[in-house]
Amino acid sequence: MPRVTVPPQHAADPSAYVWGTLAPNVGPVAGAYSRAVYENSSMTLREMEAARMRTAQINGCLLCMDMRAARDLEGHLERSGGDPSRSVSARGGPAPDEAFYAAVGDWRSASCFSPRERLAIEYAERLGEAPRSMAEDEDFWERMHAAFSDAEIVDMTFAIGSWIAFGRLTHALELDGVCMPTMPQRH
Repeated sequence: MPRVTVPPQHAADPSAYVWGTLAPNVGPVAGAYSRAVYENSSMTLREMEAARMRTAQINGCLLCMDMRAARDLEGHLERSGGDPSRSVSARGGPAPDEAFYAAVGDWRSASCFSPRERLAIEYAERLGEAPRSMAEDEDFWERMHAAFSDAEIVDMTFAIGSWIAFGRLTHALELDGVCMPTMPQRH
């Protein structure tokens, strides 16, 4: 049950109500930030999903853990006023399978990730759990700079930052107990 009042007519999509009605000066801007990540990030679909899923696991957001960009992103962007044709999933590239998603929590020993995907997961984990741990970790930054350009690192940081903020908001306010209209219902 949401931790804020959501009228029954908005029970199917409580996040839209909360963002648009209870935070009318912030919610739409936050939504634009979220859309910008999915429409403009330079990450591949697998890199994005690796970092996004690790963030979802850390946040505990049920909705975020259930999302699959290849399946759900188009509907999310349509509902939020975005352009699905610009999304990371529309740009192509291999979509993660369920084994990929299942392995994200055990990324250190899983063999299904590329070096860039593994670094994206590590970066998401460190930003989500221990951001100060990177301050003087020159080995980590050498690995990041060997794999990603400065622009890609900034891009990824913006994306992970959006997922940390919005996933925690969604989970803390218990807006994640309802599947979005385009997502399969949890059992």
